[in-house]
Amino acid sequence: MRVLLSLMFLCGLLTSAFAQSQPLQPGDTLQISVWQDPKLDRTLVVGPDGMISYPLAGHIRAGGITTQALESIIRSRLQKNYTGQLDVTVSLAKPNEAAEIDSKPRVFVTGEVSKPGPYVLRPNTSIVQAITLAGGLSPFAASRRIQVHRTIAGADSIFLFNFKDFESGTGSQENVNLNLRSGDVIIVPERGLFE
Repeated sequence: MRVLLSLMFLCGLLTSAFAQSQPLQPGDTLQISVWQDPKLDRTLVVGPDGMISYPLAGHIRAGGITTQALESIIRSRLQKNYTGQLDVTVSLAKPNEAAEIDSKPRVFVTGEVSKPGPYVLRPNTSIVQAITLAGGLSPFAASRRIQVHRTIAGADSIFLFNFKDFESGTGSQENVNLNLRSGDVIIVPERGLFE
């Protein structure tokens, strides 16, 4: 049990250290503290222009630099107001979740599914798994004519997928095991009158 707790703690530290070494971006929430003057402790959000406003330091471009670089800038701007060396700490309290989600690879599912839309793509996601994420096929889906559109070298390529063959186990393994890539669009057409 101790080993498991130690591993969880270590993973948390590594994740935190990685987040602190990444450049800040608009929407990130920062926790800034000055040990010598607690009145300057602030929780700030990086503005859409990448700027923050901090007392006695003015406007500072925080977007695109690390928390350590921001600490140095704040310390140098505040130092003229204090006699001793300042201890300034800047930490990433909460990353911009919208930007984090936008940076993740996605697959798009549209047509005759319960919940069409973009879905975060995990490694080795298959067509069936993506359709499941989209709530499954609707009763009007043409399950024999599902298309996967993929851009390869600037040209649109279309892969056909027969869900009925998959269900019965008669589909080709190559088609069933087609792993999706970021940007793939799965189109589930509407069933025709005599399908």
